[in-house]
Amino acid sequence: MSLFVFLTVMTAAMLHALWNVLVKGGADKRLGMAAVVLGHLPLALVALAIVPAPAPASYPYLFAGIGLHAGYQFFLLNSYRIGDLTQVYPIARGSAPLLVALVSVGFLGVRLQAVELLAVLIIGAGIISMSLVRQNDGLKNHRAAVLAFLTGCFIASYSLVDGLGARLAGTSLGFYAWLGIGNAVIFAVYLLATSPRTLLAVPKQGKWVFLFGGAASFTAYSLVIWAFTQAPIALVTGLRETSIIFALLLGVFFLGERMDLAKLVATFTTLFGAALLRFSR
Repeated sequence: MSLFVFLTVMTAAMLHALWNVLVKGGADKRLGMAAVVLGHLPLALVALAIVPAPAPASYPYLFAGIGLHAGYQFFLLNSYRIGDLTQVYPIARGSAPLLVALVSVGFLGVRLQAVELLAVLIIGAGIISMSLVRQNDGLKNHRAAVLAFLTGCFIASYSLVDGLGARLAGTSLGFYAWLGIGNAVIFAVYLLATSPRTLLAVPKQGKWVFLFGGAASFTAYSLVIWAFTQAPIALVTGLRETSIIFALLLGVFFLGERMDLAKLVATFTTLFGAALLRFSR
């Protein structure tokens, strides 16, 4: 993986952790998620004005990606509602690169070097191990752990679908701009049906998350989708999930969650995997 792609994905990881902390740190998790998802619209509309439309061959992936992102947001929202950031985030983000690597190698015929597979495994193990230390609710909160794993399944699914779609689209930004708009529309319809007050509260109570969280989320995944077109999806997904390190630090310093030796060991394990991935090819 080239240095430029590596740094791009690391930047995306930092931005991704930021918007997750904004959602988790807010009193109303549904409002925070709504503000982030709808906050994709301004940058997505700007992107449509400056980039070409995706090629028709990518449309099946585009529609599938919209549905998978909606499922991911639903499960993530419910995971954050009942679990700690430092429990939910590691399980969701740590399981995704392992699943992507498994599908890529086992079913899509992607060939990865042994050191690349080892790096992805180390990153996944380092991230998931953070959820094995005692949290505020601990792993006694089995429901949060299950929801977090299902969230990870959606992350793995949309990563593969979006990566393959962006390669066919001929424009990674154009592909994601349309995906972001479709996803925002679906989420708005969902809110209208289940919680119209939340939708109406976004312009006032959620405006800062809309502006900053939405921009951070859209930019982060735009960078990731571009990286999918430059390097194997499994490697990009593994590196992107080092966002857990940023989420851990933000959770400790801004949300008052606990730091201990086990989390430090897990952090350095994840960093070692990222360094190994950087110099693997």
